[in-house]
Amino acid sequence: MMRVGGCLLSLWLCCCCLLPLLAVAASANTDPSQVNALLAVKKQLLDRLNHLRNWNKGDPCTSNWTGIECSDHPGNDGYLHVEELQLQNMNLSGTLAPELGQLSHLKILDFMWNEMTGSIPKEIGHISTLELLLLNGNNLSGSLPDELGNLSNMNRFQIDQNNISGQIPKTYANLSSARHLHFNNNSLSGQIPPELSRISTLIHLLLDNNNLSGYLPPDFSNLPELRILQLDNNNFNGSNIPASYENFPMLVKLSLRNCSLQGAVPDLSRITNLSYLDLSQNLLSGPIPSNKLSDNMTTIDLSDNQLNGSIPESFLDLPSLQILSLQNNFLTGPVPTNIWKNMSLNASAVLTLDFRNNSLSRIEGNLNPPVNVTLRLEGNPVCRNANLLNISLFCGSASGEGEMRAGLNNSEVGCPKQSCPAEMSYEYVPASPIPCACAAPLRIGYRLKSPSFYYFHPFIQSFEKYLTGYLNFSLYQLSIDTYFWEGRRLRMNLKLFPNVINHSNTFDDGEVRRIRDIYASWHFPGSDFFGPYELLHFTLLGPYAHIDFGNENEGISKGTLVAVVVGGVAFAVVMSVIVTVLITRRHARHHRAMSRKRLSTKASMKIEGVRDFTFKEMVVATDNFSTQVGQGGYGKVYKGSFFDKTVVAIKRAEEGSLQGQKEFLTEIKLLSRLHHRNLVSLVGYCDEEGEQMLVYEFMPNGTLRDWLSAKAKRNLNFGMRLQIALGSAKGILYLHTEANPPVFHRDIKASNILLDSNLNAKISDFGISRLAPVLDEEGAVPNHVSTIVKGTPGYLDPEYFLTHKLTDKSDVYSLGVVFLELLTGRQPIWHGKNIVREVKTAHESGTVLSIIDSRMGWYPSECMERSVGLALSCSDNNPEKRPSMLEVVRQLEYILKMMPQTDLISSSTDLYSGKSLTEPSSYGGTNREAYVSSSSVSGSDLVSGAIPSIAPR
Repeated sequence: MMRVGGCLLSLWLCCCCLLPLLAVAASANTDPSQVNALLAVKKQLLDRLNHLRNWNKGDPCTSNWTGIECSDHPGNDGYLHVEELQLQNMNLSGTLAPELGQLSHLKILDFMWNEMTGSIPKEIGHISTLELLLLNGNNLSGSLPDELGNLSNMNRFQIDQNNISGQIPKTYANLSSARHLHFNNNSLSGQIPPELSRISTLIHLLLDNNNLSGYLPPDFSNLPELRILQLDNNNFNGSNIPASYENFPMLVKLSLRNCSLQGAVPDLSRITNLSYLDLSQNLLSGPIPSNKLSDNMTTIDLSDNQLNGSIPESFLDLPSLQILSLQNNFLTGPVPTNIWKNMSLNASAVLTLDFRNNSLSRIEGNLNPPVNVTLRLEGNPVCRNANLLNISLFCGSASGEGEMRAGLNNSEVGCPKQSCPAEMSYEYVPASPIPCACAAPLRIGYRLKSPSFYYFHPFIQSFEKYLTGYLNFSLYQLSIDTYFWEGRRLRMNLKLFPNVINHSNTFDDGEVRRIRDIYASWHFPGSDFFGPYELLHFTLLGPYAHIDFGNENEGISKGTLVAVVVGGVAFAVVMSVIVTVLITRRHARHHRAMSRKRLSTKASMKIEGVRDFTFKEMVVATDNFSTQVGQGGYGKVYKGSFFDKTVVAIKRAEEGSLQGQKEFLTEIKLLSRLHHRNLVSLVGYCDEEGEQMLVYEFMPNGTLRDWLSAKAKRNLNFGMRLQIALGSAKGILYLHTEANPPVFHRDIKASNILLDSNLNAKISDFGISRLAPVLDEEGAVPNHVSTIVKGTPGYLDPEYFLTHKLTDKSDVYSLGVVFLELLTGRQPIWHGKNIVREVKTAHESGTVLSIIDSRMGWYPSECMERSVGLALSCSDNNPEKRPSMLEVVRQLEYILKMMPQTDLISSSTDLYSGKSLTEPSSYGGTNREAYVSSSSVSGSDLVSGAIPSIAPR
């Protein structure tokens, strides 16, 4: 009897527990297969903030599940169908379920700005109706599925800022409706498929910050609608810019920065809409084309190439020009003095002319630019007569880096302080026609991904009209609270105010949803000039805090409840069996999970973006940890090899190591989102059996410290050292300007710079790195991070040590110390002496060559002079006197261009193999007098004039 009662009680409990599920099954108005698909999607998600709490209540469409939008009327099958799945910025993690492919009527699939991991399911390629696939800003990995090429209705395909690797499938040429392909900031490799030129609808192609190689497809110029082609920071080594690129019919922006391109600059004068041209940091040579570019040109950046000849007169007639950057080339002839003659009369117009480090020898005309023109001439022969020609104002070292951040429309002059009710998040409407009007704004994080201008200020008014026009707002209802540049992207905080003229101080819920839908669904009309945008956050405070998008009606209908009661008994027995099976499986999973003995549940949740290795795999890969190749404060480093022949470096923590769990998680989380040729790639991790291991790509040539050690059997010549310095600087420049969010490394040192088989430098060890300060919701931007001091003695920025304020200049200081190591071969602190102090003292006394590393062999005197000056300026005690990392990169590239190519050739070597490196090149013949030997020149030669003295910059 008791047994029977127990069974009945179990059945009753099962019925009670499964009421929500039975409601969906018994009375669903949504296609049942789509309901099941959504439940499968939720099962693979980790919803820490419980945003999807109503996904087990009622029907997805009729009960308005969060993030779900459905068709208005039943289809031919009598069911409602899910048309939008919008789950952006909900702090979701987990993986994308293959069952997404069963949402056969889906038009929008949006998981932007979450922490999703794993690969993109190929089953998404079955959703023939899909128009927007928005997966950017996650930790997705793996390759791009070929099957996504079947999505012929796709309009926008965004996977930027993930960890996607492999090649771009040729099948994507079948995306016949695609207008936006945003694949930037991943690890995509190989050749760009020329077949993409068949997508005649394409207007924006963003592939920057990947590892793409090969050549630039010439047929891209046949794309009839293409407005933006952005391929920066890839490696098309040895490739030319195709001549066909002179014929783009509609192009507005061409950005090919740092792509290892060579050959001539194309003549782009026939592209009538072109506004923005960036071909900087390549190996382009020859003269600059003389034909006049479009009157729309705002930005021309040809810096850091090998261009010669004079500055074309055609640059004198570009009325919209904001920056002409030609520094670090081999240009000769006069400095033009009337480029600004056709500048706009608008008071907000600005112009920067950067001609630094060329061979410009004279002034042509009257040198009297207006106050809104910045002219930079340092590093040219014309500056040697600066006092005579009265041009010293233009030969200094002003930063000239452009606008960084600004606040707008924040004036509250004439209004009483603190009169708006702060507890309701009210504030003054800055430009209100009603004085001192209070209202509650909507706060929006917004970023222009590829604008076609260099300075934003002159275009703010037109941008405000662009945004408010489609929203049907008055101009005063928009406040651009703050803006600043993140590399080449423009980020801003917007505030939208209700219509105070109509006595409204809040938006109603429907209006909030309308505004948010416009931003989230890309309903704004396209702007070629402002380029594509992205919604970073839509913050609801005060009177809007209760709004939960897509969740207006959580109740279960009466019909649903009746259906549950009628159908409940019929399903009870079946459901009880299902529950029993589920409980059994849950216990089994729990048992397996406990047996793994993970260090932390938090760790497992945070680091799903990379491969999770088992302890057994680590044992096999390292032959039971018998392949040690290094050791540091964290623990030992082993060389490992997997069954697929992948060679890796495994860093295994020792008990009581200097790096704890927080640093362990920090390094994994950071490296999973950082992708650059000068950063070490993270392959995976292991946290089983009480172990803590990180798995990296293997660097066969070890650390830079190994190569500079007095015990090293192989030498690096001067050119090789310069290349290592440049690679290191480029990696840190990426962290400071291209990473999202930017990163301060905080532990730059020679032992954290690794060398691959070709002696390319890669920055490693992000265990104590910190995210750089960014705009908060109120628009405040600190210029530093306040933190306890961490780092390595000898490399620590003195200002950071004293104030605990970490800035980008702290990394510059540490890298400056590394440069001094490269030049002297000495450690930062040796025999109680500090390398910065010793080199500075020797430099000031004219004996610096006495401490230059004698193993470098011959080097050009001028190159050494510039290198010493750069290293000392980087390691200046005053952060304001240190160059930016961008300036460091440009200086190093300029020094390398001065070097003979024979001195830049190095043979690859395995540090652990014992094979020797080729001897440094020697120089003979008529060029020998241009070099000095680091082993044969005394310090007195510097004083006597054999080598001109230089002062730190």
